[in-house]
Amino acid sequence: MNDTPSGPAVQLTHAEVKLIILGVVTAMFLAALDQTIVATALPTIGRELGDAELLPWVVTSYLVTSTAVTPLYGKFSDTHGRRITLLFGIGLFTAGSIACALAPSMLTLILARALQGLGGGGLISLSQTIIADVVAPRERGRYQVYIASVFVSTSLLGPLLGGLFAEHLHWSFIFWINLPIGALSLAMTYTLLKRLPRHDRAHSLDILGAVLLIAATGTLMLALNWGGVRYPWVSLQILSLFAGSCLLWIAFGLRLGSADEPLIPLNLFANPVLRMGTLASLFGMGVFIGLTIYIPAFFEIVLGLSAADSGLALIPMMVGTVFGATLSGRAMTKMTHYKRLPMAGLALAIAATAVLGWRAHEVPFLTLQVMLTLTSIGLGTILPVTTVAIQNAVNPHQMGTATGAMNFSRSLGGALIVAAFGAILLGGGVAGGLHGAPAAGAAASPGVIAAFGWMFAAASLGLACALAALAAMEERPLRSGRAKEAQIGE
Repeated sequence: MNDTPSGPAVQLTHAEVKLIILGVVTAMFLAALDQTIVATALPTIGRELGDAELLPWVVTSYLVTSTAVTPLYGKFSDTHGRRITLLFGIGLFTAGSIACALAPSMLTLILARALQGLGGGGLISLSQTIIADVVAPRERGRYQVYIASVFVSTSLLGPLLGGLFAEHLHWSFIFWINLPIGALSLAMTYTLLKRLPRHDRAHSLDILGAVLLIAATGTLMLALNWGGVRYPWVSLQILSLFAGSCLLWIAFGLRLGSADEPLIPLNLFANPVLRMGTLASLFGMGVFIGLTIYIPAFFEIVLGLSAADSGLALIPMMVGTVFGATLSGRAMTKMTHYKRLPMAGLALAIAATAVLGWRAHEVPFLTLQVMLTLTSIGLGTILPVTTVAIQNAVNPHQMGTATGAMNFSRSLGGALIVAAFGAILLGGGVAGGLHGAPAAGAAASPGVIAAFGWMFAAASLGLACALAALAAMEERPLRSGRAKEAQIGE
């Protein structure tokens, strides 16, 4: 049922805007907490459920399905309204959380995480789209405090709660906690979003495109996760998976070119801002997700920290990302050349990860924390700049689709880079450290230490790609009104 008014945006008071933002950031909190709370519990999950070589799939199964449906959420919300779309996403995410908490095996958990991703794929992008509906690009940086408060709280609570639940209660509590938060999100958004307008343009959903994307990405994930672990890299099984993935990606590309309304509208990428902004987001967010997933394993396996302590040790990195995003978002309201700050931040992050790739296991713990914090601050600076620049460059009726495309690129980057990091670490024998609790004072093998070094080096390379894309992104003046139309492809 469409009870959201169609047509031009209604005039909202400042108090109403704040109430709407408060409602949607609660939904954003639900998805953001899930990203940070899982990381510190992964080693414990691997030890309790076994099949530690499948552990990366606890993350990548979520990322693959959430990536595929993110554009669908954006397009659906452009036609049917943000409210009903957000409510559906919250409900599906909550159902997936219950299935995760009850999972008796690694395979069941992976499937449940895939279900959870079908709901979570719309939460953050829809929240960003709704904020774009009610706040002009030039003014959007002023509302970073609301968004930052979500990521500050989840950055602080997620790693800590994940470690505490895994060590002192049970890892399933990292999913049970989503139920009360989901209920609160449903209650807050049910009425607040009725006043948002729809942009009534007939749309069809590219389900076939989404299925092809899931199949192509999933096949590639299997090849990266199994190569060098279950089967040799040049075995028939792995080569067949790579070939199958290549064919599926070709089919996906053909679908994008032939469908009346493809999953990702190719005409959007005629816009140079969206093209380069999504590429920068892909590499930047992909590296961030990959590091947050595997750095707790580095803390526990190489440094010998407990699950709870690794959660505490991850907090400076998570807070650094929020600090960088807040700093960059506020600077956008005052700076004409708003790319300069994130470009400097990325250069700093590249240097820090390069140092960690060289000597992460030997530097003092405080120095390690400083390096990780500098990396996260640099990563954080690109997030609001790419989001606002992309939304500023498209027409209002395409806001949901464009935001969905941006988050699609971020999720795809996360899925691919998590799989790549996982392949590096599993190939170095890290899975063995997840089958049993690390012995106090036990030294990690040289192969494991080298694998983590290569992971940090790969992160540095990914950040360099993000910097190159950001440098190439056009820097357009930010609009000061909500209703003005952007010119696509200018």
